[in-house]
Amino acid sequence: MPKQQRMMRVEQRSQLAAMQQLESRSDEELAAETKNKAAAQAILGARAAERYDAKAARAHFQRALAAARPQERMQLRRMADASLALAERRADDLKKATERLGVESPTSRQLRGLQLMGLVAPPSSAGVLARVRGILLAIVLIVGVLAIGFGIVYGIGTAAGGISVQASIFYGFLLVAVVLGVLAFYGRRRQKRARAERSQQTAAR
Repeated sequence: MPKQQRMMRVEQRSQLAAMQQLESRSDEELAAETKNKAAAQAILGARAAERYDAKAARAHFQRALAAARPQERMQLRRMADASLALAERRADDLKKATERLGVESPTSRQLRGLQLMGLVAPPSSAGVLARVRGILLAIVLIVGVLAIGFGIVYGIGTAAGGISVQASIFYGFLLVAVVLGVLAFYGRRRQKRARAERSQQTAAR
């Protein structure tokens, strides 16, 4: 193998390995990174996408592409496509983009959740009608979840000897808050684990 090609492959592997090593750094540390700027900006773009901030994700990936070596840009563009599809709640595009990237695609349940989020909280690029529809759907969902919490508490309280409606409303709200908190906690853990696995898969490529 020619020496120049061998050097290019070593450089590319080092950049991808750097991306995996930089995952544990804070956003402030990544923003200040200069040695591996392309990798740092790509991570910041992926994190912005996970917050559904498409504008910030696009800006970070533009900086990553500007700082990347020519042989790294194709992979970074594929990462950008997947991250922007996530940020803009485009479930079908996300599935295709992750397949092109060569990493594990989201599960059917995750894609359905993303589609639902796209309806309830559409991206900023969506029209006024989509936003109004999202607000109405959000209100319906909130009322429905609170009604389920009230029904569970009231049913248990009645079976245990009786409970007032006011107490059922309070404890129903508390039950919903606890359940959502637990789901958010485990959701963040799964998200962090999935991000680490994607970094390992990208580095392996």
